[in-house]
Amino acid sequence: MITAVAFFALLAFGLPIIFLLIFAALVFALEYDATILFDSFLVQSVKGIEANGFLAIPLYMLVGAVMNQGGITERLMRTALRLVGGLRGGLAYVNVLTNAFAAAILGSATAQIAIMTRTVVPEMVKQGYDKSYATGLTVATGLLGPIIPPSMLMIIYGVLAYQSVAALFIAGILPGLLVTFAFFGTVALLSGRTPETTDRSPPKTTRAELFLDVLPSIIPVVIIVGIVSGAMTPTEAGAVAIVVALALSIFVYRSIGWGDALPVMREVILASSSVVALIGFATLFGWVLSYESVPDLLAKAISSASVGPVSFLLLVCLLVFILGMFLDGIGVLIVLVPILLPLAQSFGVDPVHFGVVLAVATLTGLVSPPVGPGLYIAMDTTGLTMMQVFMAALPFLTAFVLSLLVVVALPGLSTFLPSYLGM
Repeated sequence: MITAVAFFALLAFGLPIIFLLIFAALVFALEYDATILFDSFLVQSVKGIEANGFLAIPLYMLVGAVMNQGGITERLMRTALRLVGGLRGGLAYVNVLTNAFAAAILGSATAQIAIMTRTVVPEMVKQGYDKSYATGLTVATGLLGPIIPPSMLMIIYGVLAYQSVAALFIAGILPGLLVTFAFFGTVALLSGRTPETTDRSPPKTTRAELFLDVLPSIIPVVIIVGIVSGAMTPTEAGAVAIVVALALSIFVYRSIGWGDALPVMREVILASSSVVALIGFATLFGWVLSYESVPDLLAKAISSASVGPVSFLLLVCLLVFILGMFLDGIGVLIVLVPILLPLAQSFGVDPVHFGVVLAVATLTGLVSPPVGPGLYIAMDTTGLTMMQVFMAALPFLTAFVLSLLVVVALPGLSTFLPSYLGM
């Protein structure tokens, strides 16, 4: 009880989540007179980041940084504009499709929301869209990042659950397409909010310019084909994707010079360091909880309330949503996977399907008050309040949650492609 009170009090004062996890572990150990654990705090924190699979995280972050610096986002947006810009509310559809394209390169929702609120939202506002609507849509569609491969959440789950990261990447394709079409449908239902007249087509371009705009699609193709063929591990595919992204940005588009390398690397080092530190301290917090059998009590509570695999997964989604309102999604995964995976398997839930459900469910916390980092990123970029962003995003978040329920009820959406490809 003391730990919970201290946790939420410090959360209210805005203590960063990394320090919050350390402090919670300290208070919990003191509350239950387990100070002997202090001797192993550093060892457990380091142990949490030793897995080789985590090497893929900074690699995909670097791909996203190069993509942002090299102007690839704008080219993806022009490609989307050619495909769906002619529809009523064309830029709203362009927003969804651009985020789907970017998701196949970035793998991070927060990175995607940060990039798209700086590029797509201003363009939509300039064309007459309400800023709240444009921002809410962008925040919601940014959630595609960790579903469509590559995905940092899938990497983390794969390492924690000893599952094939390649199979998890492929398992996210059909759920990602489902969420994309759910967003398209929501845009169509809200078409009354879109301006009557928008710039529905890009400027006239030559075939060469069209080819250059489509060329970034080679990055996700390299990643997926490399992994599916077995020629590359997800980590190796990330390294190759960096080479392709740099080659496009430096030699083809000439949008990045050698002088840009230092700022890009600094950005990636800072971002990946925070993720790695979060993984380490979330592992520490989960280990401390395990010492007092908190995971066992939680597992028993969920097990007693479940009557089958679907009800079990729904309870897990509810738990993840509640925790995600206060903890970072990575922290939620690290704390819950060791607890819930054995229980999921006892209910006959496929580990790959369970990983997809967990990854998608975790994203709901990213845009849920009071902590939702996705909301804060959008607020910082657009100047809107948290509730303005959240209320504007709510119709799209509803579509997202409904898609999650479909994924829960239909395991084949997650398992069909990995099974078909022999993964």
